[in-house]
Amino acid sequence: MSDAPLRSGDLDGTRIAVLMESDFFEPEVYYYQRRFAEEGARVDFITRLWGRPSLTFTGHEHRAPFTVSRDLDELAGNGLDAYGALIVPSGMVSDRLRYSEDVTRRAPATELLARALARPYVVKGIICHGMWLASTIPSAVAGRKVTCHNNLVGDVTNMGASYADEDVVVDGDLVTARTGEHCHLFARTVIDALKQRRSL
Repeated sequence: MSDAPLRSGDLDGTRIAVLMESDFFEPEVYYYQRRFAEEGARVDFITRLWGRPSLTFTGHEHRAPFTVSRDLDELAGNGLDAYGALIVPSGMVSDRLRYSEDVTRRAPATELLARALARPYVVKGIICHGMWLASTIPSAVAGRKVTCHNNLVGDVTNMGASYADEDVVVDGDLVTARTGEHCHLFARTVIDALKQRRSL
């Protein structure tokens, strides 16, 4: 599929990075692919390619294939500054991306999230089990109001975050949502946050 937006919209020229790995929730990922593009944004799916030109992942519900050819390394250094938002999706994506072959070092995707969380001009969207990716950087979310999947409530409170029993929560530049089933509300909130930043 082309990276070009489907039509002109309020987010023309905005780039949104969505992290990807296997066991993604298909309805959520396909929704982002189309919904953000409707607003004119370019949606880039990013992963750790392990030196390969591309990787094809399979979804959790229907085992649908999804090929990604953009590496996390493209967002190294100042590469992240080209993006208006970074999305950590639901399902097992964040658990797979937080793997590090060297247990004394944080995974590249976690490092990326840490850098994004340090940039208030980048909208961060974390949905459902996506908060797993922040488990080794608890100070980045400590004191912030968030929501997450019910199974992770203990995790986020142990990280020092303030859990809110809501479907979508906004805390400044951080947007969180309860489950992948709430992706439409989550995407709408991310879009609104991006539009607000463009109007400043």
